[in-house]
Amino acid sequence: MSETNSAAETAAPHRYTAAMAAEIEARWQDFWDADGTYEAANPSGDLAGEPAEVARPKKFIMDMFPYPSGAGLHVGHPLGYIATDVYARHQRMTGHNVLHTLGFDAFGLPAEQYAVQTGTHPRVSTEANIENMKAQLRRLGLGHDKRRSFATIDPDYYKWTQWIFLQIFNSWYDDEAKKARPIAELIARFESGERSVPGSTRAWSELSAAERADVLSEYRLAYASDSPVNWCPGLGTVLANEEVTADGRSERGNYPVFKAKLRQWNMRITAYADRLLEDLDALDWPEAIKLQQRNWIGRSEGARVDFPVGEDAITVFTTRPDTLFGATYMVLAPEHDLVDSIVPDAWPQGTHALWTGGHATPSLAVDAYRKQAAAKSDVERQADAKEKTGVFTGAYAVNPVSGEQVPVFIADYVLMGYGTGAIMAVPAHDTRDFAFARAFDLPMRCVVEPTDGRGTDPAEWDDAFDSYEAKIIASANDDVSLNGLGVVEAKAKITEWLEGRGIGEGTINYRLRDWLFSRQRYWGEPFPIVYDEDGVAHALPESMLPLELPEVDDYAPRTFDPDDADTQPETPLSRNEDWVNVTLDLGDGPKRYRRETNTMPNWAGSCWYELRYLDPHNGDKLVDQDIERYWMGPREGMPHGGVDLYVGGAEHAVLHLLYARFWSKILFDLGYVSSAEPFHKLFNQGMIQAFVYRDARGIAVPAAEVEERDGGFWYQGEKVSRVLGKMGKSLKNAVTPDEICAEYGADTLRLYEMAMGPLDVSRPWDTRAVVGQYRLLQRLWRNIVDETTGETTVVDAEPDEDTLRALHKAIDGVGQDMAAMRFNTAIAKITELNNHLTKSGGAVSRSVAERLVLLVAPLAPHIAEELWRRLGHTDSVVHRDFPVADPAYVVDETVTCVVQIKGKVKARLEVSPSITDAELEALALADPAVVAALGGAGIRKVIARAPKLVNIVPA
Repeated sequence: MSETNSAAETAAPHRYTAAMAAEIEARWQDFWDADGTYEAANPSGDLAGEPAEVARPKKFIMDMFPYPSGAGLHVGHPLGYIATDVYARHQRMTGHNVLHTLGFDAFGLPAEQYAVQTGTHPRVSTEANIENMKAQLRRLGLGHDKRRSFATIDPDYYKWTQWIFLQIFNSWYDDEAKKARPIAELIARFESGERSVPGSTRAWSELSAAERADVLSEYRLAYASDSPVNWCPGLGTVLANEEVTADGRSERGNYPVFKAKLRQWNMRITAYADRLLEDLDALDWPEAIKLQQRNWIGRSEGARVDFPVGEDAITVFTTRPDTLFGATYMVLAPEHDLVDSIVPDAWPQGTHALWTGGHATPSLAVDAYRKQAAAKSDVERQADAKEKTGVFTGAYAVNPVSGEQVPVFIADYVLMGYGTGAIMAVPAHDTRDFAFARAFDLPMRCVVEPTDGRGTDPAEWDDAFDSYEAKIIASANDDVSLNGLGVVEAKAKITEWLEGRGIGEGTINYRLRDWLFSRQRYWGEPFPIVYDEDGVAHALPESMLPLELPEVDDYAPRTFDPDDADTQPETPLSRNEDWVNVTLDLGDGPKRYRRETNTMPNWAGSCWYELRYLDPHNGDKLVDQDIERYWMGPREGMPHGGVDLYVGGAEHAVLHLLYARFWSKILFDLGYVSSAEPFHKLFNQGMIQAFVYRDARGIAVPAAEVEERDGGFWYQGEKVSRVLGKMGKSLKNAVTPDEICAEYGADTLRLYEMAMGPLDVSRPWDTRAVVGQYRLLQRLWRNIVDETTGETTVVDAEPDEDTLRALHKAIDGVGQDMAAMRFNTAIAKITELNNHLTKSGGAVSRSVAERLVLLVAPLAPHIAEELWRRLGHTDSVVHRDFPVADPAYVVDETVTCVVQIKGKVKARLEVSPSITDAELEALALADPAVVAALGGAGIRKVIARAPKLVNIVPA
């Protein structure tokens, strides 16, 4: 502490300082905990409240699940938490029963990797991280109902994650009813003969247990299958698409990622594609987020067409069946199941040398190309690379409309993740097909008449011609002709023709793929599934839940040479023989079973956590239905129900939100919840950024040690560069909330983060600017408390007219801003009122001081509580009513009206806000300055816009 500051504090012992702030804040945090100030009342159950509490309108406010990092929080992390806290406090003060709490998303790869690196069990390190994060968040004064907090690693929590998985496993999607139904109902239909066994002439009773399981697997909403996956040998695990970077490497560790085929659990999210699309319209979400979800689902209409190849058929999905006559070759994804069965032993006679890739046989060519393609990510494969790659399979298919033999290639620009993993290539009318055909000297046929004068010979074109406006040409056989038709008519006609011959059908396709739900990791929820000696999967009964994750010494997945694509995962759980191989009685006597050794992805725990907040201690059911209906049920303006406000980063725009919506719809269909959507209103906060300083090597240097001088930035005598980027430990620019709280207090940090700008916009952190909000709190303190004696200085006299107007304008504006989450402008209005009181001189009226404290309370709750108590109140500000403005003082007595002649200002009039256009025109024309400016000229037109503008047009 400087001598100047020390002297000032000696002269003013009751001055608001960082030390005083720390003492006030700790004391009120203790009070809130002991008093249960933030406990939200349920209508029933162990958290039930008084009738008056639940009779108030409810408000359920949520933050996106935080992950407890070992690095702790930096000042960017709590931006959203502070914002929801401010909003929740305002809602309490406006008469709402507010549920606001916070749990921890604690399973997943980061904790496991940290454990492997340090030798510390992931549970130990994760629980320590949670405790550290709780302490940091408590210091910020966040008003959470702590009775409702939990972590996804708690067995009492993941018991219900496993239970939900089993409901999904034991359900199927009924396309007729458009909803999920118990799998037992489907089995009953098979048993009764109401529904025949697909692909078989045998009755259900004639099938073996394994055969029945295979049939049901085609219907279950959770099913195991051999799936193409992202295999990362360097991490020893399969990764979801979102965990793979654009250059085909793991997000964590930066290892190569390859395509492989493994037995994995999947969720049939595709069954809900239409409902996931349709229900977006009723949600109060940013349009950009809705668009991302629509694009991810990717609904498109077209036709499925079968191209015979030997004894098999290649099925393609195309949005342009009208161009079938122009299909001159086919392309399969390298991973396509048919590739192996159609590849001949030798190249057909006359095979073009370009097509073989320089290999002696088709199988050698295909194997080599598959390895090449496996080293690329889906993003790389879809990129418009200048050089198109692929290889001929040696097989030919038959174009079903022309009867022509067309060569079948494999190429990496076709993905198994879209459509059927196969395309009919129409190179004259598709840019990628055109480039591929040019590279491999393949024929092209124009079947859509160009409208740009290029002619109909593709050999003379520079690129494909693609249009929905042109007519179809050169498209006829003995049974059907599309010539002269427009695209829409041609699509309908050829689809009808295909359906009539059983070689195609009109259909809808989706970009959305089923959700890969397995991970080859230790630190995740165990699957409640066991396998019998025939490999049939059995669900554990609810009485055996939770299936707890065993404590093991070796929890590292087996890793491999990062570049070896031919390796296979070995899961940590598979090494625990005593846990894997068990004797269980599942209702038909004790038998030996083998447990599933994959674990669930960390998305699982965040798919339903909003429900656990409602009824966190319920050990008998997922959630009490009355409690769920109270907090999340449908109501006016919220037809699908859900959380009233959900705040988090836009980076979770698709996957977390899509997965959570999917689980909600299944639980809704099965009757467990009344809300078909988890989150009604979504708000994406921006990011707090920070300057990153790098030396000549490009290495980040400690931002706190960089000096700014001579127009540049210097670190230890070396000039460094500066760019605005993320804040983080690795970039050496992180500022912790603990540092700011120690120097200024938590209330100052809260105010600064809310004052930095609009909440949904990213903004740079500037520690030097924090002092501005610190001074605001000091001025507020001085307006109420004598810094020498510590006594309040307010008086009981009524405020003057100007102060009343300043007060009620602030109340009106701050209230509107709080409700709309415009916290930066709310703070500006509070600052303006506080400055008015400072400049007015003399003691502040008690009635004004009390309402000012209540305005501040949601933003800076600790100082507000302290001042409220010093003003003589014995209750907390938390549940006090938010001030209400008197309309008579909100409206200005006069407003300034500008009078223009030919667009130039000639006079300003002080007029009543309620003046009419006619009255305003008369006043303006009579004003001496206007009369002089007109100089006797006639008037052609007067435009009056009461109360602020008059525009006069001379004759």
